[in-house]
Amino acid sequence: MLACNLTTGDPPTIPPRASATPPATIAMEQPTLSPEELPTAAVTVVAMVNTGVVNLTNQVETDRLMLHVDTLQNFGTRHVNSPYDLPDRGIGAAFRYITGQFEQIRDQSQGRLTVFAQPFSVTWAGVDSQAQNIVAFLSGTENGAGTILVGAHYDSTSIDFDSGSAFAPGANDNGSGVAALIEMARILSTRPHRTSIIFVAFSAEEIQRRGSIAFINDYMLPRQIDLNAMINMDIIGSQTGADGSIDDRNIRLFSAGPNDSVSRQLAREIELIALKHAPNMTIQLQDVQDRSNRYSDHQSFSDVGYPAVRFIESLEDVGRQHNDRDTIDDVQGSYLTRATQTILTVITALADGLRPPINIALREAGNSLRTLVWEPVAGASGYVVALRRPNALEYEYFEVDNPLNTSITWDSFVSDRFVGLAISTIDSEGLMGPLSSEFKIP
Repeated sequence: MLACNLTTGDPPTIPPRASATPPATIAMEQPTLSPEELPTAAVTVVAMVNTGVVNLTNQVETDRLMLHVDTLQNFGTRHVNSPYDLPDRGIGAAFRYITGQFEQIRDQSQGRLTVFAQPFSVTWAGVDSQAQNIVAFLSGTENGAGTILVGAHYDSTSIDFDSGSAFAPGANDNGSGVAALIEMARILSTRPHRTSIIFVAFSAEEIQRRGSIAFINDYMLPRQIDLNAMINMDIIGSQTGADGSIDDRNIRLFSAGPNDSVSRQLAREIELIALKHAPNMTIQLQDVQDRSNRYSDHQSFSDVGYPAVRFIESLEDVGRQHNDRDTIDDVQGSYLTRATQTILTVITALADGLRPPINIALREAGNSLRTLVWEPVAGASGYVVALRRPNALEYEYFEVDNPLNTSITWDSFVSDRFVGLAISTIDSEGLMGPLSSEFKIP
């Protein structure tokens, strides 16, 4: 375990998790069941426009995002072995810039946001450094609602992985993710949320995820933080591929298997929320933790049992990564804006949506029927029932639009058709909240 001491006093208190294993979540990707397949009292709704979410995502400013990317690339390099004491070059300059942005947001947040650094020791290529993760914390309003962590690494590297002086602009990898992180913190800090939210700019991701590992070992685990989701943004700014192809409407989402792992279930949950509330960008679920022989900070979290996912653009030009070609001319403001809006929508639903139903059960109803029952949720206007087919990556779903109806009788609640299900609550404004833990269909 790497040593760590907070230099700015005690960090904010975050409620511990109730057990050693983070709670599971679930969701789905494919369209709703066809009308002839639906059980009685169920309806199909593909997308729901939520005024509050739209107003929130409309606050994402493309110029702000691109300014952050430009500023970060202009530091020349953000390698962990680059200078820590120069005003306009190296990882130290990047640390002060990001910290300053968080502090400006804090000063405008009416006391909601807390900002602090989390130092840790790192040695790379024979060079000893005191690296720092940068943390901004929004305390939730509801006891026991857990915590969402949004992360992006701010270090960069060149084709010479050991060099702290080689040009490593890191505009897309990962100035794009850091820009989205700062913009989300700015927008989300303007009002309270049911769930606590931690924003973390990680250092030392490029050298075997040292920063996120240190954050977990020295901050998360000792405090037993109840982490509902870790959402990692890494390379989310370009819609162009190496061959000149363009995909401005899709973004990939990676998660650790197996198919019923907490990280994979989180990925499905995120995809479903985006399907219903952010139709201007499609999330493409991937059935692996990351691309072949690649990694990012979400892996540090899933390795110790936290649900964690990674967002990355759909087309990826590896020829513009980890070298001097990773510059802002290959970051498209419109794509980065849509990616930021989509992820912001997901975080809003997870942080502000009503809690999911509890005490879910299936009861035999005779004549090859089973009845799904759950406890009602105060303030609900309806529910989403998500269903997972055997060996399927995606999920199907239907909705119940009567909040008084908390039972469904159907002949398809059987394991040869669906192996698991989960339920989400829809609030009075149509916002879908987080899904329940997955119920295994016997």
